[in-house]
Order: sequence, then C-alpha cells, then structure tokens
Amino acid sequence: MRIGIFGGDTGQGPGGMDDLVKAAQEVADAGFAAYWLPQIFGLDALTALAVIGTAVPGIELGTAVVPTYPRHPMMLAGQALTVQQATGGRLALGIGLSHQIVVESIWGMSFDKPVRHMREYLSILRPLLYGESVSFRGETLSMNGALTISNDLGAPPILVAALGTQMLNITGRLGDGTITWMTGTSTLREHTVPTLRSAATAAGRPEAVRVVAGLPIAVTDDPAAARERAARVFAIYGQLPSYRAMLDREGAGGPADVAIVGNEATVRDEIERLEEAGVTDFIAAEFSSDPTERARTRELLQTLL
Repeated sequence: MRIGIFGGDTGQGPGGMDDLVKAAQEVADAGFAAYWLPQIFGLDALTALAVIGTAVPGIELGTAVVPTYPRHPMMLAGQALTVQQATGGRLALGIGLSHQIVVESIWGMSFDKPVRHMREYLSILRPLLYGESVSFRGETLSMNGALTISNDLGAPPILVAALGTQMLNITGRLGDGTITWMTGTSTLREHTVPTLRSAATAAGRPEAVRVVAGLPIAVTDDPAAARERAARVFAIYGQLPSYRAMLDREGAGGPADVAIVGNEATVRDEIERLEEAGVTDFIAAEFSSDPTERARTRELLQTLL
C-alpha cells in the first residue's frame, strides 16, 4: 500500500504557496509516495500542484478533490493536462461532487441528479484526457470539440470521490479508482472495495480498482484527547449527508470514531487493516496540534513505507 500525506488544513491554520512547496519537499524527502491537496475555499489545488511540481520532483501530486460543478469538464481536462505537463506526468486527478449545501447555497447551482451529472461529466472528461474529440449531449452537460493540448505524458488517473453504490458503479465503468474521506475500514472492506471491483470487472476494466482512502491520524499517548480534537476539527464531516451515510454504515458516531489514533503499535495495526481491506493508497491527514505527536506520527508513517 502506498502512503501519501494530506497537505490541506487539518486545524493548523492557513498557509501560502511557499509553505506548500516546503511541506511537499519534506514529504518527498521522507520517501512518501504522494502529496495531496484539497480544493475547498483556499488556494486553487491544481495551480498549486503545478507550482509544486516544478520545484519538487519524484512524488505523485494529487487533488483530493476538485469539485466538478464549477468547472466544465473541458476546462478541467485542459487544466489537468497542463498540470500533467508541469509535473512531468505525476498528477492524480481526484474529483467529486462536493455537497448540496455548497453547490446550491454558495455557488447558486442546481444539485439535481448528481449521479447523472457525474456520469455525464466522466463521459466528457475521460476521452478529452486521452486526446480524443468529444461529441456528447446529455441532460446536465454537453460538449462538441477537442483540446489541442498534448497528452504525450499520458492521461492522469481519474479518482472519483465515490461513496454510495451508484457512484462506485459509475467509477468502476468510467474512472480509474475512488478516493474516500471519513470512510472507516469495515465500510471500505465490505462496501467500497467489492462494489468498485465488481463494477470495473463487469465493464472489462479490472485494473480500475485503485482505492485511495484518507483518514485523520495521530500517534499519541492520549487517544481520548486526540479524538476530542478530531471531533472539533472535523465536526462538519459528521453533518454532510454523504459522509454521514458512510459513518452510519461504519457504526461510527462521528469523525472522531474513524480517526486513527493511539500509540505506535495501535496506529500501525490500523493502517495494516486498511491494506488488508483492499486500500491501495492511504492519505494520512496529520491533525495533532502537539509538535511531538506530529513528529511521532510522521516517523511512524515512515516506518511503513
């Protein structure tokens, strides 16, 4: 299982581009496989990864994740292929629907038929990333044309933030894998991995089973305090319907219950359980506010590389 580091804000406060480049360099120097950035309300993730990619060699650079609604798939394909060139072919393109409250209340767009939206989005995005011309008319999206950007470095893998069964089925047919957040080990083992594998196999794409799982993590001698902090820092994820559904499936009261916390042995065992569940990539979201705990967490992760 590949291990990467989540470079977004996990309660440490905002940072600028210089901070991101420095953090990514530290991740690369430590031997991790990937550095991931979210697209929420801060810096543009793909632009930031293009900058990082020119300064930091050797590791995969991924979005976790870029919302689809604000960007037509042609625009996202063009931006992704540009970043692919800037990074020397190291981009992993994580995309997702975002959430109804964001799409409708903040962006003023319709969240009607989100599954259809994603299916149509991938029907346009995927061929464009592979250098193909697209002629497509759907209910939510249409496209006629092609890009003039070279894809000689190959198309970046499309990782869909697919949690429910319908989204996993679409991802198995049209994506290259899924990228999850706040989804516990049992749910990954019993729901996410088998559903994705089944859909990919049925579509004749058994290779499309990359499972990237992101979870909060902290090595600590005070797991109760760590879980209390996780409950505060990640409270919103216990309220958003898509994540709430995965927490309920796991039997978790909230994000604190799926956070990986404890001493070195406990955390190591939990990460190994992820691999046994079929996770191919783990994104570690280090969230402790204590410098010693953060150092211990990073050191433990390095022993697993």
